[in-house]
Amino acid sequence: MINKIIAIQGNHPSKLNPISDTTIFLAKEAQNKKYKIFYYEPKNLSIINNNIIAKGFFIKFNYENKKFFKIIKNTKLNLLKCKFILIRQDPPFNLEYISTTYILDKIKDKVKIINDPTAIRNISEKLYSPFFYKYMPKTIFTRDLQEIKKFYKINKKMIIKPIHSYGGNDIHLIQGSFNLKLISKFIKKHGHIMCQKFLSQIKYGDKRIWLINGKICGAISRIPKKNSFLSNLSKGAKAIIAKPTKIEKKISLVIGKNLKKKNIYFVGIDFIDQKLNGDINVTSPTGLKTYYDLSKINLAKIFWKGLKV
Repeated sequence: MINKIIAIQGNHPSKLNPISDTTIFLAKEAQNKKYKIFYYEPKNLSIINNNIIAKGFFIKFNYENKKFFKIIKNTKLNLLKCKFILIRQDPPFNLEYISTTYILDKIKDKVKIINDPTAIRNISEKLYSPFFYKYMPKTIFTRDLQEIKKFYKINKKMIIKPIHSYGGNDIHLIQGSFNLKLISKFIKKHGHIMCQKFLSQIKYGDKRIWLINGKICGAISRIPKKNSFLSNLSKGAKAIIAKPTKIEKKISLVIGKNLKKKNIYFVGIDFIDQKLNGDINVTSPTGLKTYYDLSKINLAKIFWKGLKV
């Protein structure tokens, strides 16, 4: 019989915020179902004697305590002993990220891994969005300065983003004169970048829609703080309950059907002014705890129910 163990591959718990963190929220619901939680960081995943071994610790989460987690036991664990593995580290999508997906590929037919390591390796969270380009604002992916300059001339205002980052980090609004120095430096640091026509409706917020097993489960709007264009909660945005529009539902279900076929179970899709903004979050979608605090609807229960936990 498979042990009632769920392994989480993520950033160290000391770096998580219990007020808003989805990983803790999912883990706490699994604890309620009598599962033990084993936690490890990506750097501590290995292949030893042809076994997939993680060095980490059994942990217990408790929202009631000031220190929201307690490490029960430091140990090494053969991940075949787990019933589920959650891949929950923050991007960036880098060589360590890719290496862990190759390692986990070895056991994904024996242990259910969410999301599937092959799939998240192949679905770059921004570069996958051009498959749904007709639903997006004008966007290019390039490191060609002349193409960027031409795009800016047509669109007047644009957002530039790294392709492999997360959480609203390193995003710039370009307006007024074309800032050649900033953009050249940006390309030097990040390589290919994403340039997107600025949508002024962002002042009213973007919309995060969650899909679990291809179905829409809930949504919030995230409204940037004053004088900001960043809608990430980590950048000070405010969350409110939202309902997907007919257009957003249609787009979400198209994307959800596509991703379900590729073994993506849990995804967060972001919209601005009913347009897909290019973020298809498949590594560690966030916001479930925030949604629960606003609505009292526990999507962690739906998450685990779909996996027959």
